[in-house]
Amino acid sequence: MKRWGLFVWAIVAAALNTWSLHAAAQSRVAVQTNAPVLFKADQLRNEQKIGLIVATGNVEFSQEGRTLLADSVSYNQRTDTVTASGNVSLLEPTGEVIFADHVELTGNMRNGVIENMRVRLTDNSRIAAVGGQRTGGRRTEFRKGVYSPCKLCEKDPTSAPIWQVKAYKITHDQETKDVTYRDAYLEFYGIPVMYTPFLSHPDPTVERRTGFLVPTYGSSSCLGTTVSTPYYIDLGHNMDATLAPLVTTGEGIVGAGEFRHRLSDSEYKLQASITHGSPDDGGSDELRGHLKGNLRHDFNRTWRGGADIHLATDDTYLRRYNFESPDTLENRLFTEGFRGRNYASANAYYFKGLRSTDDEGNTPIVFPKLDFNYVGEPARHGGIWKLDANVLALTRTDGADTRRLSGKTKWELPYISRLGEVYRVFASLQTDAYWVNDLPESDAPSNTISGVTGRVFPQAGVEWRLPLARREDRFTQIVEPMVGVILAPSGQNHDRIPNEDSLSFEFDDTNLFSENRFGGIDRVEGGPRINYGLNSGVFGLNNGFSSFFIGQSFRLDDDSDFGEDTGLDEHFSDIVGRVEISPTRYVNALYRFRLDKDSFSPRRNEVQATVGVDALRFNVNYLSIDQQNLSDILDPEDEFRDREEITFGFSSQVTDRWRFGANTRRDLTSGGGSLRHGAFLNYEDDCFDFRVDYSRTFTRDRDIQPSDTILFRIVFKTLGEVTTSTGAN
Repeated sequence: MKRWGLFVWAIVAAALNTWSLHAAAQSRVAVQTNAPVLFKADQLRNEQKIGLIVATGNVEFSQEGRTLLADSVSYNQRTDTVTASGNVSLLEPTGEVIFADHVELTGNMRNGVIENMRVRLTDNSRIAAVGGQRTGGRRTEFRKGVYSPCKLCEKDPTSAPIWQVKAYKITHDQETKDVTYRDAYLEFYGIPVMYTPFLSHPDPTVERRTGFLVPTYGSSSCLGTTVSTPYYIDLGHNMDATLAPLVTTGEGIVGAGEFRHRLSDSEYKLQASITHGSPDDGGSDELRGHLKGNLRHDFNRTWRGGADIHLATDDTYLRRYNFESPDTLENRLFTEGFRGRNYASANAYYFKGLRSTDDEGNTPIVFPKLDFNYVGEPARHGGIWKLDANVLALTRTDGADTRRLSGKTKWELPYISRLGEVYRVFASLQTDAYWVNDLPESDAPSNTISGVTGRVFPQAGVEWRLPLARREDRFTQIVEPMVGVILAPSGQNHDRIPNEDSLSFEFDDTNLFSENRFGGIDRVEGGPRINYGLNSGVFGLNNGFSSFFIGQSFRLDDDSDFGEDTGLDEHFSDIVGRVEISPTRYVNALYRFRLDKDSFSPRRNEVQATVGVDALRFNVNYLSIDQQNLSDILDPEDEFRDREEITFGFSSQVTDRWRFGANTRRDLTSGGGSLRHGAFLNYEDDCFDFRVDYSRTFTRDRDIQPSDTILFRIVFKTLGEVTTSTGAN
């Protein structure tokens, strides 16, 4: 690389011919060297006797992506030194900008001394210093410097920002991309709150790097005081790991970590932990831990496969050590394919229940589960053929074993008449074959059934709708009556057919017109029936609206497959409906109901409401459901047998930066009580985030006890975050 002297002499040669020009004259020259240079100035002056060339007025030097701007720039040929003064700016190729009162640069502007400097980094963070020195075009040292990513006050730019770091020396290395501090103080609004002899963090261009992450501190009633200092390992552009041991005063050290790897056609992630528990407070002194992994692999444009692994040594481990709180661990191997409108999959499942009432012997292993779904192209008149096929095998160590082969063929024709009537005509045929072992009889569970059985279930129907609309000046009104007729044989759910996938059932407005209101394949809804309802709504010009739906079903036959509390156990069903009102964006209320057909007393109530402005907004969710879970027949202690629950909360956006809120959840059934309380306070701006969360849980499960937790989260943007928590019974 040639020196700046070659460039300057070329400037002089070009400028001698126009030496008589005034200060308004401009000169431009580009020198064809290994590093081309662009120069611009209002005036040039050559002091040949002393080897000095001076450029004044809007001076601009550019080389190798660096640009120097100043009021005056001089070049000393003897010392190969460029001196700039007056509104000096140095623009780096990385996007950083250095401002200064006076700069002396050597070596193609790569080395130099700077006075009264300010630096704006690529994320708009700023460094200011009394002076600094630049070495090798990559390393800048600031003397008596200040670093802060916070915006300055518009009314008083001289006032201290929310936080800043002051240090005797700040070093920015563009090659290693480090910002380091010596003898540093952390200040809040100009008040020192913490001292450290050394501090380091990556510059804004760094996306990830090997090193320690911000530690977390906490306290809980079962673990005592906890400290975790994660260590991140950058193993390559597509691979990393994090070691996050948890040190506890109550139960020793919990080893934990995570590994991630992404390839061109696959990716996987592993999380694991291990510890040797303590028998104190109901804990275990045995080895405890967990493993969680996810794998996805694309075989080609159609097929992909993967695996989900979720294992734990015991039921309460994940909740006790605050990893997560699932009710069931699900392990799965799968492959699936997508082609046009069609889908195929093969799955294998292993489940592990974590509730105290779960029976491991009765938990099935599912292998295989095969599904195929075909949707044909519309025919000449719009008819569509569909095919659903399923193969399922469930194996238990203590309980019924099931093998199932199912196929369903369906033809469907949508049609709109000239009067605007909307029709849907369909016909289907479902064929199921079962092979069961040790299936309990419904009337005498102590007796079991084994053998092969099956059924053939035809179904046909037509659905009619007539959407009517009326437009006024300020609103549009819609009224839509609808009727559906379905024909099917009764008595298709005999005792030799198990019920594995249709235990949970709920009758509401969403499935009133469904062809099969059961959720799975094992149970079908037989018998002729008529479904009817009315949908209406009013939609305003200011985005306000209200809607209403009500409907009922009439069954020709009584079907014993529906229990007494389902709302479908007699000829006329319960009345289901929905009301939603939202006059403005500040008010929204939804009420869903199921009413007894005779007394009109509510048997299902669901209320969701949000009211208020950003400054103060309230929300409430209420749910009440009578006994209607089909699993009650098999499990009288089922937790969803009766439900009445309410959740209430509020939030307030006090200012653009301050928010707070609280919520509570309570079980209203007999013997219920509070489930959870929570509250938060949050402050956030462009450089700082502070949040306090409080929660109270009431769960009791073996070595899990009710507890209070307070979590403090402090984020110094660009530096990292500090998270602390405390808890007690």
